[in-house]
Amino acid sequence: MSNDTPNTERYIAIARACLKAINDSAADKGSREDKIQAVYQAIDKAFQAEFADYRQSVAIMATVLERIGSGELDADKAASLARQTLEQQPASTKTGSVH
Repeated sequence: MSNDTPNTERYIAIARACLKAINDSAADKGSREDKIQAVYQAIDKAFQAEFADYRQSVAIMATVLERIGSGELDADKAASLARQTLEQQPASTKTGSVH
């Protein structure tokens, strides 16, 4: 994993959440299944938080593609809308590498 990618901090945050959940569950008195479930929930929560900007970007891009695909825009307007959408993406979504 390269330290200079925008996703490095995201990856580290998820890893820390996982480790914290494992450590917290080890200290709990609950059943093994409860501990496993707590770890899974912590992992899911960390992924949901860290990838929220990706989901938002995908939703915006889908809306833009639907608009372009409707055929209501001429080629110049469609290209302009596509460029504007790409420029407004968060920096963390512009890399192809996840970690």
